[in-house]
Amino acid sequence: MFRQIRYRLLLSYLLVFASLLGIFAIAVRVVFTRSLTKQTTGKLIAIGQGAATNVEFESGRLTIESDFRPQDLIARQQALQWFDTQGNLIAQQGQTVLTLPLLPSKIVQIQTGKVPIQGVVVPIISSDNGKLVGYVRVSQSLEEFDETLQKLDWGLGGGIIMTLVLSGIGGILLTRQAMQPIEESFQRLKQFTADASHELRSPLMAIKINADLALEYPEEIGPKDVEKFQAITSATNQMTRLTEDLLFLARTDKIPNHNWDTLNLRSILENLVLLYKPQAEAKRIQLLSQLTENLYLKGDLVQLTRLFTNLIENALYYTPSSGVVEIKTSHVGSQLYVKVQDTGVGIAPDHIDKVFERFWRADQSRSYWEGGSGLGLAIAQAIAQNHNGLISVTSQLGVGSCFTVRLSTNAEIMN
Repeated sequence: MFRQIRYRLLLSYLLVFASLLGIFAIAVRVVFTRSLTKQTTGKLIAIGQGAATNVEFESGRLTIESDFRPQDLIARQQALQWFDTQGNLIAQQGQTVLTLPLLPSKIVQIQTGKVPIQGVVVPIISSDNGKLVGYVRVSQSLEEFDETLQKLDWGLGGGIIMTLVLSGIGGILLTRQAMQPIEESFQRLKQFTADASHELRSPLMAIKINADLALEYPEEIGPKDVEKFQAITSATNQMTRLTEDLLFLARTDKIPNHNWDTLNLRSILENLVLLYKPQAEAKRIQLLSQLTENLYLKGDLVQLTRLFTNLIENALYYTPSSGVVEIKTSHVGSQLYVKVQDTGVGIAPDHIDKVFERFWRADQSRSYWEGGSGLGLAIAQAIAQNHNGLISVTSQLGVGSCFTVRLSTNAEIMN
């Protein structure tokens, strides 16, 4: 149980931490990408402005005197293109050129493909009259840009993975250290419950014996005293059942699975049906069973018998006269399913999640009956979990309830 809690705490911690790291990484990447894009665009604009100053407009024609060497442009994976005011290409240098049509209104152009290219359009203004005489478009390959972002992604991804691994190791140590006092307190509480329940057995037995002895001679104690001793006997029986149930819960998980036997669940259920048949008939309840073959599993006979005893008793108590209690079994893969269904008072939807809590009760769906301890369903759930199984319940007020037990044929004890 505590191991599962530690795992859930560790998983929750890692999920939260991973989410924070992911948000941080995304923020870093967005800021870095924008900064790098702005830097690249600014560099291209500066080159374009330099190329525009070396253009002269004479006799209605552009004369280009570029100071940029083609070898340098090729080495930097850049290119220059000059256009007139109608967008006609006049000259170009370099190999990494945009093939897109010139769009003067769009300063930055991106060409996708095998080699992505970014272009920047800079207007050419005549130094004589300040009129627009043409355009220069500077382009550059984005391979280096993409490689830089890829390195950033690998760095951020590797950093997140390393951080999560180290955090996981630290989280294991921290959760273990944090849960240790709780586990110790829980074990001390269980030990106290077991010791207290064990010590209560003797005085309760003494009270019961003396009360029963007095009831054997009613003529010597008088009618009023007989009622008092009967009340004492009834209370003692309930206290005895309560201490036995508490002791059972405290010791349930101490039965090692290597002492388990191969059991026939069908045989266990058939014996319980025979045992409770008279009680059902006395209450005019039909106790039916549909049991399949090959219901074999590893488990503890006493515990499993107690599990289904509690469920059958619970069904018989809350089912009125002329009702039906039915036990059905099925075998799916390595899982065995046992359904105990009744036509009883049912359980309110708000109480479904509480029926397996210890000592919990509601006005109609649950209450103590004579000899009951209020721990029956809690014990049944503990036994199922101890056999690597689970109990679920569906119910409807005034219609009935169905408790479904799922057990594994190769169950291993759960701590």
